[in-house]
Amino acid sequence: MTKSPLRILFLSSLGALALAGCGESKTDPSKEQDVIAKVGAPAGKSWSATVSKTADGGYVMGNPDAPIKIIEFASLTCSHCADFSKESHEEIKRDFIDTGRVSLELRNFIRDPLDASAAAIIHCAPVDRYFPLAENVFASQEELFAGAQGNPSGGEAAMKLSPAQRFPALAKAWKLDTFFQSRGLTADQINTCLGNLDNITTLEKNTNAAAEKYTIQGTPTFVINGQVAEGIAAWGPLRDRLRTMGAR
Repeated sequence: MTKSPLRILFLSSLGALALAGCGESKTDPSKEQDVIAKVGAPAGKSWSATVSKTADGGYVMGNPDAPIKIIEFASLTCSHCADFSKESHEEIKRDFIDTGRVSLELRNFIRDPLDASAAAIIHCAPVDRYFPLAENVFASQEELFAGAQGNPSGGEAAMKLSPAQRFPALAKAWKLDTFFQSRGLTADQINTCLGNLDNITTLEKNTNAAAEKYTIQGTPTFVINGQVAEGIAAWGPLRDRLRTMGAR
């Protein structure tokens, strides 16, 4: 039986922490559909600036009634997820979300303690900060990894602490605290967030639930209108799929 992500986070060494790999890419073709009409945002707003938290622990950007609903399961430590964020960043907002045709819900699929710690901190920030922080983490993965790799003994020592002490200690050892302080969060916010174990266990439960419901094998995984988009793990194929579905 496979250990749950939380058991891996609490018990394993730092050498074997991945829960899932990054995705492969093979596009599943579908029949071209009629063009979907654009839907205007409320006065004085844009759909890409309309963000809310969902009951399943994700954050959705865009028209809540969009006819095309995307769920992206992503790990903050996955290079393919970072590539998707970089490649899609402007175009998906401008051409798809701001038209009101498409909404994007991002759900964290945690793979390791670094991922879990960073995801928990982002979830503790105000709702409107979620996407900017997630996008910045993806863009700054090298800095994130450098902090974790620069103090292996500190990380090992933190992993031996009790769960309630572990994640604040990891944040200090891996410089996650200064990483997020430079992005507008305070030391108290970070310590309080990581000291509350519920913030970690919630991410673990949501990851387990997603893995079971959608049989997720790697990240990023995309679910479009309730169906897993088999083989699509990059912006180009996803963009083509959205256009085929009428968002063009």
